[in-house]
Amino acid sequence: MTTLLEAMKPAHTSIDQLWYTRCNVPTASGIAYNLGWFAERYSADGIGIGALQDAPLSIAQHHYDHLLPGLIREGGNVAAIVARASGSPTRLIGLTWIDERQAIVVRPNSGIVSAKDLKGARIAVPSLTAKAETNMARAMAIHGFENALALAGLTLHDVSELEIRLEDIVPPGKLREAQGKESWPGLRAVAEGRADAVYIKGAAAARSASEAGLVVAVDLDATPDRRSRVNNGTPRPLTVHQQLLDERPDWVVAFLTLTLRAADWAISNLSNVRDVVARETKAPLAKVEEAYGNNFHEAFTQTCR
Repeated sequence: MTTLLEAMKPAHTSIDQLWYTRCNVPTASGIAYNLGWFAERYSADGIGIGALQDAPLSIAQHHYDHLLPGLIREGGNVAAIVARASGSPTRLIGLTWIDERQAIVVRPNSGIVSAKDLKGARIAVPSLTAKAETNMARAMAIHGFENALALAGLTLHDVSELEIRLEDIVPPGKLREAQGKESWPGLRAVAEGRADAVYIKGAAAARSASEAGLVVAVDLDATPDRRSRVNNGTPRPLTVHQQLLDERPDWVVAFLTLTLRAADWAISNLSNVRDVVARETKAPLAKVEEAYGNNFHEAFTQTCR
Protein backbone atom coordinates (compact mmCIF):
# COMPACT_ATOMS: atom_id res chain seq x y z
CA MET A 1 0.00 0.00 0.00
CA THR A 2 1.36 3.43 -0.93
CA THR A 3 1.21 5.94 1.90
CA LEU A 4 0.22 9.58 1.38
CA LEU A 5 3.77 10.67 2.23
CA GLU A 6 5.25 8.28 -0.33
CA ALA A 7 2.88 9.57 -2.98
CA MET A 8 3.99 13.14 -2.22
CA LYS A 9 7.71 12.40 -2.50
CA PRO A 10 9.43 13.80 -5.58
CA ALA A 11 11.02 11.27 -7.90
CA HIS A 12 14.69 10.62 -7.12
CA THR A 13 16.68 12.70 -9.57
CA SER A 14 20.05 14.39 -9.41
CA ILE A 15 19.88 17.69 -7.58
CA ASP A 16 20.11 20.55 -10.09
CA GLN A 17 18.78 23.35 -7.86
CA LEU A 18 19.39 24.22 -4.23
CA TRP A 19 16.66 25.76 -2.12
CA TYR A 20 16.99 27.65 1.14
CA THR A 21 14.21 28.46 3.57
CA ARG A 22 14.05 30.17 6.91
CA CYS A 23 11.43 31.70 9.14
CA ASN A 24 11.12 35.48 9.34
CA VAL A 25 13.56 35.75 12.25
CA PRO A 26 17.23 36.72 12.67
CA THR A 27 19.53 33.96 11.43
CA ALA A 28 23.18 33.89 10.41
CA SER A 29 22.21 31.94 7.32
CA GLY A 30 19.70 34.68 6.44
CA ILE A 31 22.49 37.23 6.67
CA ALA A 32 24.72 35.14 4.38
CA TYR A 33 21.86 34.77 1.91
CA ASN A 34 21.10 38.50 1.89
CA LEU A 35 24.78 39.33 1.39
CA GLY A 36 24.81 37.12 -1.71
CA TRP A 37 27.42 34.75 -0.36
CA PHE A 38 25.46 31.57 -1.10
CA ALA A 39 24.71 32.60 -4.68
CA GLU A 40 28.37 33.43 -5.27
CA ARG A 41 29.63 30.14 -3.82
CA TYR A 42 27.21 27.81 -5.58
CA SER A 43 27.40 29.57 -8.92
CA ALA A 44 31.04 28.44 -9.01
CA ASP A 45 29.66 24.89 -9.20
CA GLY A 46 27.09 25.86 -11.81
CA ILE A 47 24.09 25.55 -9.51
CA GLY A 48 21.62 28.14 -8.28
CA ILE A 49 20.16 28.60 -4.82
CA GLY A 50 16.66 30.00 -4.48
CA ALA A 51 14.61 31.06 -1.47
CA LEU A 52 11.35 29.24 -0.84
CA GLN A 53 9.96 32.58 0.36
CA ASP A 54 10.11 33.81 -3.25
CA ALA A 55 8.87 30.59 -4.88
CA PRO A 56 5.37 29.55 -6.02
CA LEU A 57 3.25 27.56 -3.56
CA SER A 58 4.13 24.21 -5.17
CA ILE A 59 7.70 24.81 -3.99
CA ALA A 60 7.09 27.01 -0.95
CA GLN A 61 4.90 24.38 0.75
CA HIS A 62 8.02 22.33 1.42
CA HIS A 63 8.94 24.85 4.12
CA TYR A 64 6.86 22.61 6.37
CA ASP A 65 7.19 19.04 5.01
CA HIS A 66 10.85 19.10 3.87
CA LEU A 67 10.24 16.81 0.88
CA LEU A 68 12.36 18.84 -1.54
CA PRO A 69 15.67 17.03 -2.20
CA GLY A 70 17.81 20.17 -2.53
CA LEU A 71 16.41 21.89 0.56
CA ILE A 72 18.35 23.44 3.45
CA ARG A 73 16.08 24.76 6.20
CA GLU A 74 16.64 26.93 9.26
CA GLY A 75 13.27 27.21 10.90
CA GLY A 76 11.03 26.32 13.82
CA ASN A 77 11.60 23.01 15.56
CA VAL A 78 7.93 21.95 15.69
CA ALA A 79 7.59 21.62 11.90
CA ALA A 80 10.98 19.89 11.68
CA ILE A 81 10.02 17.35 14.35
CA VAL A 82 6.64 16.70 12.72
CA ALA A 83 8.24 16.28 9.28
CA ARG A 84 10.78 13.79 10.66
CA ALA A 85 8.12 11.88 12.59
CA SER A 86 6.01 11.70 9.41
CA GLY A 87 8.82 9.98 7.54
CA SER A 88 10.39 12.91 5.72
CA PRO A 89 14.11 12.22 5.06
CA THR A 90 15.22 15.35 6.88
CA ARG A 91 18.43 15.38 8.93
CA LEU A 92 19.56 17.69 11.72
CA ILE A 93 22.96 19.29 11.13
CA GLY A 94 22.92 22.12 13.68
CA LEU A 95 21.02 24.15 16.28
CA THR A 96 20.90 27.92 16.76
CA TRP A 97 19.48 30.13 19.50
CA ILE A 98 18.49 33.78 19.18
CA ASP A 99 16.04 35.22 21.70
CA GLU A 100 13.30 36.80 19.64
CA ARG A 101 10.85 38.79 21.70
CA GLN A 102 8.62 36.25 23.41
CA ALA A 103 5.90 37.79 25.53
CA ILE A 104 2.33 37.55 26.78
CA VAL A 105 0.38 40.63 25.73
CA VAL A 106 -2.89 41.99 27.11
CA ARG A 107 -5.16 45.01 26.87
CA PRO A 108 -4.06 48.09 28.82
CA ASN A 109 -5.75 48.38 32.23
CA SER A 110 -6.70 44.69 32.12
CA GLY A 111 -5.29 44.18 35.58
CA ILE A 112 -2.83 41.61 34.22
CA VAL A 113 0.66 42.97 34.80
CA SER A 114 2.58 39.81 35.75
CA ALA A 115 2.48 36.03 35.44
CA LYS A 116 0.51 35.58 38.68
CA ASP A 117 -2.28 37.77 37.29
CA LEU A 118 -2.93 35.22 34.53
CA LYS A 119 -4.81 33.03 37.01
CA GLY A 120 -8.38 32.76 35.74
CA ALA A 121 -7.56 34.49 32.44
CA ARG A 122 -8.99 33.58 29.05
CA ILE A 123 -6.06 32.83 26.76
CA ALA A 124 -6.27 32.91 22.97
CA VAL A 125 -4.78 29.83 21.28
CA PRO A 126 -5.17 28.38 17.77
CA SER A 127 -7.62 25.50 17.42
CA LEU A 128 -6.46 21.91 17.13
CA THR A 129 -6.82 20.76 13.51
CA ALA A 130 -5.83 17.87 11.29
CA LYS A 131 -3.13 19.98 9.63
CA ALA A 132 0.40 19.99 10.99
CA GLU A 133 0.98 23.62 9.96
CA THR A 134 -1.85 25.00 12.09
CA ASN A 135 -1.02 22.68 14.97
CA MET A 136 2.47 24.17 14.90
CA ALA A 137 0.96 27.55 15.80
CA ARG A 138 -1.08 25.93 18.57
CA ALA A 139 1.92 24.11 20.01
CA MET A 140 3.91 27.35 20.07
CA ALA A 141 1.14 29.30 21.83
CA ILE A 142 0.42 26.57 24.38
CA HIS A 143 4.06 26.18 25.34
CA GLY A 144 4.51 29.95 25.51
CA PHE A 145 1.71 30.13 28.06
CA GLU A 146 3.05 27.11 29.94
CA ASN A 147 6.39 28.90 30.31
CA ALA A 148 4.74 32.13 31.45
CA LEU A 149 2.38 30.47 33.92
CA ALA A 150 5.20 28.42 35.42
CA LEU A 151 6.93 31.65 36.49
CA ALA A 152 4.13 32.08 39.04
CA GLY A 153 3.71 28.41 39.90
CA LEU A 154 0.61 28.15 37.73
CA THR A 155 -0.38 25.70 34.97
CA LEU A 156 -2.80 25.58 32.06
CA HIS A 157 -5.41 24.32 34.54
CA ASP A 158 -5.44 27.83 36.00
CA VAL A 159 -6.63 29.45 32.76
CA SER A 160 -9.34 28.86 30.16
CA GLU A 161 -8.76 28.65 26.42
CA LEU A 162 -10.48 30.59 23.68
CA GLU A 163 -9.76 28.67 20.50
CA ILE A 164 -8.98 30.77 17.43
CA ARG A 165 -9.88 29.14 14.15
CA LEU A 166 -7.05 29.49 11.65
CA GLU A 167 -7.26 29.66 7.90
CA ASP A 168 -4.80 27.56 5.97
CA ILE A 169 -1.31 28.67 6.90
CA VAL A 170 0.70 30.03 3.99
CA PRO A 171 4.50 29.67 4.11
CA PRO A 172 6.36 32.85 5.09
CA GLY A 173 7.27 35.14 2.21
CA LYS A 174 5.64 36.83 -0.76
CA LEU A 175 2.59 34.54 -0.86
CA ARG A 176 1.67 35.28 2.75
CA GLU A 177 2.11 39.01 2.18
CA ALA A 178 0.13 38.99 -1.07
CA GLN A 179 -2.80 37.20 0.56
CA GLY A 180 -2.84 39.61 3.49
CA LYS A 181 -2.94 36.88 6.10
CA GLU A 182 -3.47 37.99 9.71
CA SER A 183 0.01 38.46 11.11
CA TRP A 184 -0.63 36.80 14.46
CA PRO A 185 -3.70 34.78 15.47
CA GLY A 186 -5.37 35.89 18.67
CA LEU A 187 -4.42 39.58 18.72
CA ARG A 188 -7.85 40.64 17.50
CA ALA A 189 -9.60 38.44 20.06
CA VAL A 190 -7.69 40.10 22.90
CA ALA A 191 -8.14 43.61 21.49
CA GLU A 192 -11.90 43.01 21.17
CA GLY A 193 -12.19 41.63 24.71
CA ARG A 194 -13.08 38.06 23.77
CA ALA A 195 -9.82 36.85 25.34
CA ASP A 196 -7.55 38.35 27.96
CA ALA A 197 -4.07 37.36 26.79
CA VAL A 198 -2.15 36.02 23.81
CA TYR A 199 1.40 34.76 23.32
CA ILE A 200 3.56 36.53 20.73
CA LYS A 201 6.99 35.81 19.24
CA GLY A 202 9.22 38.00 17.09
CA ALA A 203 9.53 41.58 15.92
CA ALA A 204 6.63 41.42 13.46
CA ALA A 205 4.27 40.06 16.12
CA ALA A 206 5.44 42.73 18.57
CA ARG A 207 4.69 45.38 15.96
CA SER A 208 1.22 43.96 15.29
CA ALA A 209 0.47 43.75 19.02
CA SER A 210 1.48 47.38 19.46
CA GLU A 211 -0.66 48.42 16.50
CA ALA A 212 -3.59 46.58 18.12
CA GLY A 213 -3.11 48.63 21.29
CA LEU A 214 -1.87 45.70 23.40
CA VAL A 215 0.87 45.85 26.03
CA VAL A 216 3.33 43.35 27.48
CA ALA A 217 2.27 41.66 30.72
CA VAL A 218 4.94 38.95 30.86
CA ASP A 219 8.32 39.44 29.17
CA LEU A 220 9.72 35.94 28.71
CA ASP A 221 12.99 37.30 27.31
CA ALA A 222 13.66 38.88 30.70
CA THR A 223 13.67 35.56 32.53
CA PRO A 224 17.22 34.48 33.48
CA ASP A 225 16.44 30.77 33.10
CA ARG A 226 16.79 29.83 29.42
CA ARG A 227 14.34 26.96 29.90
CA SER A 228 11.55 29.53 30.26
CA ARG A 229 12.26 30.61 26.69
CA VAL A 230 12.35 27.19 25.03
CA ASN A 231 9.78 27.14 22.24
CA ASN A 232 9.34 26.65 18.50
CA GLY A 233 12.19 29.01 17.60
CA THR A 234 14.47 28.42 20.57
CA PRO A 235 16.41 26.36 19.81
CA ARG A 236 16.02 26.51 16.03
CA PRO A 237 17.19 23.47 14.00
CA LEU A 238 19.21 23.63 10.81
CA THR A 239 18.18 20.67 8.66
CA VAL A 240 18.88 19.25 5.20
CA HIS A 241 17.30 16.63 2.98
CA GLN A 242 19.06 13.26 3.18
CA GLN A 243 19.57 13.12 -0.59
CA LEU A 244 21.52 16.38 -0.53
CA LEU A 245 23.63 15.11 2.34
CA ASP A 246 24.34 11.87 0.47
CA GLU A 247 25.06 13.31 -2.97
CA ARG A 248 26.72 16.65 -2.24
CA PRO A 249 28.06 16.85 1.31
CA ASP A 250 30.47 19.53 0.06
CA TRP A 251 27.50 21.83 -0.62
CA VAL A 252 26.24 21.27 2.92
CA VAL A 253 29.70 22.03 4.32
CA ALA A 254 29.86 25.19 2.19
CA PHE A 255 26.49 26.33 3.57
CA LEU A 256 27.64 25.82 7.15
CA THR A 257 30.98 27.52 6.50
CA LEU A 258 29.34 30.63 5.05
CA THR A 259 26.77 30.68 7.87
CA LEU A 260 29.59 30.72 10.43
CA ARG A 261 31.37 33.41 8.42
CA ALA A 262 28.19 35.52 8.51
CA ALA A 263 27.96 35.04 12.28
CA ASP A 264 31.51 36.44 12.62
CA TRP A 265 30.77 39.27 10.19
CA ALA A 266 27.72 40.30 12.24
CA ILE A 267 29.82 41.16 15.30
CA SER A 268 31.29 44.25 13.64
CA ASN A 269 28.24 45.24 11.59
CA LEU A 270 25.31 45.90 13.95
CA SER A 271 23.71 48.56 11.75
CA ASN A 272 23.89 46.39 8.65
CA VAL A 273 22.62 43.37 10.57
CA ARG A 274 19.61 45.36 11.76
CA ASP A 275 18.86 46.35 8.16
CA VAL A 276 18.96 42.70 7.10
CA VAL A 277 16.80 41.59 10.04
CA ALA A 278 14.26 44.33 9.30
CA ARG A 279 13.90 42.88 5.78
CA GLU A 280 13.79 39.32 7.11
CA THR A 281 11.17 39.99 9.80
CA LYS A 282 9.10 42.57 7.88
CA ALA A 283 9.38 44.92 10.86
CA PRO A 284 10.55 48.53 11.14
CA LEU A 285 14.01 49.18 12.58
CA ALA A 286 12.52 50.48 15.84
CA LYS A 287 10.74 47.16 16.43
CA VAL A 288 13.88 45.22 15.51
CA GLU A 289 15.78 47.15 18.18
CA GLU A 290 12.96 46.63 20.70
CA ALA A 291 12.63 42.92 19.96
CA TYR A 292 16.28 41.93 19.84
CA GLY A 293 18.20 44.58 21.78
CA ASN A 294 21.69 45.91 21.21
CA ASN A 295 23.76 42.76 21.59
CA PHE A 296 21.97 40.13 19.52
CA HIS A 297 24.43 40.58 16.64
CA GLU A 298 27.12 39.09 18.88
CA ALA A 299 25.03 36.00 19.69
CA PHE A 300 25.17 34.43 16.22
CA THR A 301 28.69 33.11 16.89
CA GLN A 302 27.54 31.49 20.15
CA THR A 303 24.47 29.86 18.67
CA CYS A 304 25.99 28.62 15.41
CA ARG A 305 28.91 26.74 17.00
